[in-house]
Amino acid sequence: MDREQGFAGVMAPVLTPFGEDGAPDADRFVEHCEWLLEQGCSALAPFGTTSEGPSLGLDERMELLEDVADTVDPALLMPGTGSPSLADAIALSQHAVDIGCGGVLVLPPYYFKSPTDDGLFRFYSELIEEVADNRLRLYLYNFPRMTAVPLSLDLIARLLTAYPDQIAGLKDSSGDIANTKAVISAFPSLEVFSGSEALLAETLAAGGAGCISASANVAAGPIRQLYDDLQSGSAGKSAARVAAIREAIQRQPLIPFLKAIVAHYREDAQWSVVRPPLETMPEDVAAAAIRALADEHGFAPRFA
Repeated sequence: MDREQGFAGVMAPVLTPFGEDGAPDADRFVEHCEWLLEQGCSALAPFGTTSEGPSLGLDERMELLEDVADTVDPALLMPGTGSPSLADAIALSQHAVDIGCGGVLVLPPYYFKSPTDDGLFRFYSELIEEVADNRLRLYLYNFPRMTAVPLSLDLIARLLTAYPDQIAGLKDSSGDIANTKAVISAFPSLEVFSGSEALLAETLAAGGAGCISASANVAAGPIRQLYDDLQSGSAGKSAARVAAIREAIQRQPLIPFLKAIVAHYREDAQWSVVRPPLETMPEDVAAAAIRALADEHGFAPRFA
């Protein structure tokens, strides 16, 4: 990642481990962040959907971010700071800027449905104005399946016109490559990421920056290999392998299964814990799915 250029490549929305007391486990979290970077992630996006970010309190997110920033260059961090509460989104974003994060990833306010573009513009505008810091680099997070609040091209254009130095990019988790391509085409100055490595090839070919993918939590190495191969024009074998791994992972409940994989290969059952309303996968179901990944796809990540 060229820090003068912003973010690019393969990024992981970092899983959040929980200790026996139910609180986020900072030691496990930092260890996982370090492993992800060693495996080829160009940067990290903690506290997004895969991180169970909306299930974490403000203090929990801030403290974890400080913990990882003590070990990892904060310029490599793009924490999720979105919230239905504008005040909370401002506080989280200000905190991220203060400790030197390279950007913030901001969902639209997702409780009230069918907001107008005017209302959404006001939300992002007030966040930017209240943080009032030239270091703020804001990445819009479009995930209408979860938020029911899509970000329109008109809204993006208004924000980019009003705040060209702050609106840095967008993560498109719509799953609609036509939408991703439309954003890239309309706003070539933005760093646009797909929400899945399944769309990485098309995203890069259209001029996008990379992907921010849940499965990078366990498959960062293969996905980074795919990214590198795509850059050199020789992605046949790596594309097929990554697609097969992704398809197998998606057959299971995504976050619980990713945590089960980490728990299995780290030999650390505590990693399998998720916060309500999510549920930990039954051990026998998770074990069978993990065996299938190893037997059918030769996929057995090493965390040592």
